[in-house]
Amino acid sequence: MPRIRKGAARTQGRRRVLRDARGYWGTKSRHKQQAKVALIRAGQFAYRDRRNRRRSFRRLWITRITAACRMRNTRYSRFMNGLTKAGVSLNRKMLSEIAIADAAAFDQLVKISEGSTTAP
Repeated sequence: MPRIRKGAARTQGRRRVLRDARGYWGTKSRHKQQAKVALIRAGQFAYRDRRNRRRSFRRLWITRITAACRMRNTRYSRFMNGLTKAGVSLNRKMLSEIAIADAAAFDQLVKISEGSTTAP
């Protein structure tokens, strides 16, 4: 039985790995094995940081809502609890955008939340 060599498949695999690793520093962009290791590591960081980005954006939105609530003499927790009891289902991203862009609308939301917390 004749020996079979990879040929084109081997070249294509190497090209694919090195193309994906373009821009990496030093050996990581030139040698296939080092590039593969670097790509796996980069993929792990990318996976982790996609989740961390969502976490940090949520923190930012909560900070903005908290600042807007303090300007209106209420607390974030009381505000969110009042909105939940009133049946207002706006997420934190939208609430922070309203707090930035439309102060009058946010004032109405604060009144709604305060009205639902004082009710028996």
